[in-house]
Amino acid sequence: MKTIEQIAAELQGYDPKALPADQVNAFLARLVEPISESEDVGIFDALGRVLAEDVVSPISVPPHDNSAMDGFAFDGAALGESPLVLSNLGTAFAGKAWAGRVGAGECLKIMTGAIMPTGLDTVVPIEFVKVDGDTVTVPSGVVKPGDNRRFAGEDLMAGQPALRRGQTVGPAALGLIASLGLPTVRVVRRARVAYFSTGDEILSLGEAPREGAVYDSNRYTVFGLLTRLGVEVIDMGVIPDEPVRLEAAFREAAARADAIITSGGVSMGEADHTKAMMKQLGDVAFWRIAMRPGRSMAVGRISEKGKSAVLFGLPGNPVAVMVTFLAFVRPALQRLMGAEATPPVLLQAKSGEAMRKKPGRTEYQRGTVTREADGTLVARTTGNQGSGVLSSMVQANGLIVLRHEQGNVAVGDAVEVMLFDGVV
Repeated sequence: MKTIEQIAAELQGYDPKALPADQVNAFLARLVEPISESEDVGIFDALGRVLAEDVVSPISVPPHDNSAMDGFAFDGAALGESPLVLSNLGTAFAGKAWAGRVGAGECLKIMTGAIMPTGLDTVVPIEFVKVDGDTVTVPSGVVKPGDNRRFAGEDLMAGQPALRRGQTVGPAALGLIASLGLPTVRVVRRARVAYFSTGDEILSLGEAPREGAVYDSNRYTVFGLLTRLGVEVIDMGVIPDEPVRLEAAFREAAARADAIITSGGVSMGEADHTKAMMKQLGDVAFWRIAMRPGRSMAVGRISEKGKSAVLFGLPGNPVAVMVTFLAFVRPALQRLMGAEATPPVLLQAKSGEAMRKKPGRTEYQRGTVTREADGTLVARTTGNQGSGVLSSMVQANGLIVLRHEQGNVAVGDAVEVMLFDGVV
């Protein structure tokens, strides 16, 4: 396991006092090691879990050539310039093979999903033909040989991977696993993440208001973000700025969890004990990231009782907590979970307003994205971008990402947007 110093040495131009946002993720990709333990779970418990191994198909899907629609099956070689007149021998239904034989000049009415009888390779939809008793007339040009036939193994072939290790199981994957007749699947053990807020000024819900104190919102925001991610959450509450209490909290979190998230106590020049305790108990780096909001952040490892937990010390301001989580912590936790790297999808939009921006830092502006009548996406800020204005995150449907080297934005300029849907 590499130390913080060894990881930093691998990054060209690493400067903890002015770290570009792109280097943060490069650093965390080296710091975080995927969980190796796995378990078998039933299909109803697999949603949102990460596959620990390839899911290999034990069968071909579909298992037989079959009809893609309701119609009449026949040998496509008989098609020509003139209408084709065929004699219908009966009906083939899904779930039961047709027992007879269909010869030249004959056809078979067939339902969607029914097995294609030997010698037949084409299905003409019912609405395209003329039926007179047992006589079926197929007009010329309505189908070509081989139309509307699904081949055996067209979806999946037996012995081939149906899903790959590292994929997160979604609703479609659940259906795919079920289509293979598999009642269980092997997944990575769920990641455990402990989190707590720090500071004497933080009130827990239920406490009476007092001068200079604020109610804790960060724990609930982080709880929501972690729950959406699918990890096991360990809420450790609010820890006051007392060395003994902080040490106990960090040791307990490291013993119980794979990762620890704190909010508050990592800014430059703060007089509390959180940073000192992080240094005392672990291998931790303190950064000033060239970004807004969320300039201060701590990362590293804390060990206890023979195990090590990754530490993410986030800023105390509510918006900064969310932005640093989405930009850095979420991708790192996905790696911890054994998931494939899934960088956020950034959409191109047109700026609906002018935005002030200094080159030399990445800015994440809270914004709303709408679609104009011509289909163009337009991004506008939610107004006040202060890092304590949590209501702006509620109003926003995404973050307008202004890159490190980018300057002021004019109306109509192209900008990138990270949408919240499914994440926040």
